[in-house]
Amino acid sequence: MKTILVLNMGMKSIRSIIFSEDGRKLSQAALPLTSAINDMHVEQDATEWWEKASLVIRKSIHEAGIKQLNAVTVTSSASCLVCVDENGNALAPVMMVSDKRAQRESEDISNMPEFIDVKAKTGLVMSSSLLLPKILWIKRHCEDIFRKTAYFLTPNAYLLYRLCGKPITDSLDAGKYHYNQAEKKYPAELLQALGIRLDTLPQVVSVGTKVGTISSPADDMFVRGGRTDVIATSYDAICSFIGSGAVEEGEASDVSGTVTVFRTMSYKNSQLAPNSKVYENIYDGENAHIIGGSNNLGGGLIEWAKQCYYQSEPYPYEVMEKEAAESDIGARGLIFLPYLLGERAPIWNDEARGVFFGLERMHTRKDMTRAVFESTGFIDMDMKKAIEENGIEVKRVRLSGGLARLNLIAQIKADILGLDVLVLSEFETTSTGAAMLALIGLGHFNGVREAAAAFVRVRMIIKPDMDNHNKYVHIYNLYKSTYEVLKPQYKKRIQMLNALRTDREVHIENL
Repeated sequence: MKTILVLNMGMKSIRSIIFSEDGRKLSQAALPLTSAINDMHVEQDATEWWEKASLVIRKSIHEAGIKQLNAVTVTSSASCLVCVDENGNALAPVMMVSDKRAQRESEDISNMPEFIDVKAKTGLVMSSSLLLPKILWIKRHCEDIFRKTAYFLTPNAYLLYRLCGKPITDSLDAGKYHYNQAEKKYPAELLQALGIRLDTLPQVVSVGTKVGTISSPADDMFVRGGRTDVIATSYDAICSFIGSGAVEEGEASDVSGTVTVFRTMSYKNSQLAPNSKVYENIYDGENAHIIGGSNNLGGGLIEWAKQCYYQSEPYPYEVMEKEAAESDIGARGLIFLPYLLGERAPIWNDEARGVFFGLERMHTRKDMTRAVFESTGFIDMDMKKAIEENGIEVKRVRLSGGLARLNLIAQIKADILGLDVLVLSEFETTSTGAAMLALIGLGHFNGVREAAAAFVRVRMIIKPDMDNHNKYVHIYNLYKSTYEVLKPQYKKRIQMLNALRTDREVHIENL
């Protein structure tokens, strides 16, 4: 019986989960991670990542009671920049995906002639959430760090480096550097124009590739019964999608942990429309395209509402769900724009921020919570529409992640989308997907369909209330027009903040 350890690092915590080859969880351990945030900065500490990784790995192995661990893989947040020396030591705080300091660099790269061809071939616009603007920001503002950096890594590549001693990432994670998946190469001319050496980026391998074995000093964390292979799978959004089992044409997956990941798999030979609002990833293993994207906050919106309004409640989520259900559809005329950290897919606006629109004297926290709940469904509708603009139909949605624990949110999403929502038995699909991909790479499964049959179960199917759906069509239209009207004001807000700015950081445990 093969066993595989998945080191899964999200925005809020790092987890080690050990699976058997038939999909059973043998053990798991987790520790929280700390973030430092102000208006522009979102940072974490890679040293903390590795220290806590060693603790959860040891604990999960001990609790599993296994004598041999066949393989280990890593899945983590993408588009976060880790600057390391040749020994894998972090030289600076990690610029997380939602860090916005590289807005100017993103605009500058977008206007470079060398970027025109890169954009045409990858279909990927430039954004401060991606890696090349972050690296350019380091070059401009932290010259000493830039000069000392041996490798500019993603979290996946960093943790793989610490495990096997090789700077490696998978082809999907490499897309965050504008790696061309079809041609299998980095944008060399653009990198040269930016003054970024090609050899400072990680080597790229296919998803599921065995990249080495556990090497010193990481080997003392693992059981010593035989060899433990290190497998490159992919970043968390891709793994969570695979782990949802959305492997049929027309099925989409909503994985709402801290962020919302909304994707579908298509087997058609299609190409994204010009200026598409979502990504396309080529999954060679299935001759398929994974289409969709991730936003900046999904379940993180509920955490924020809990911190604001329900800190004194002993069972905050139960109270939140009860009170939101007691408000009306449309939260009695209250709209919430959920852009607390700006937004990635599908609106791509770093300057956007959260807004309650229509607030009246009669409104209570029940209505505000209901509006926040409904905004999670509008996020899905935005994603669905952006995917369908590329000629790919979404017919039903598989729901997992922390938000899937709240039945009211699942029903709201079904009603807003007007589609069946399949709630999965396993909420944490990221680790599941990583284990599936690793076992496919090891040859245990022939593909994602076979792996999904072993690992994925549906707990319940929620049908939409079409009367409610028709009401939500009107509410969604107001939601969209509110954003469009306010869009010019966001830039003015940034200008105001620049005049008032301080660099005070806020340390929090949860995003």
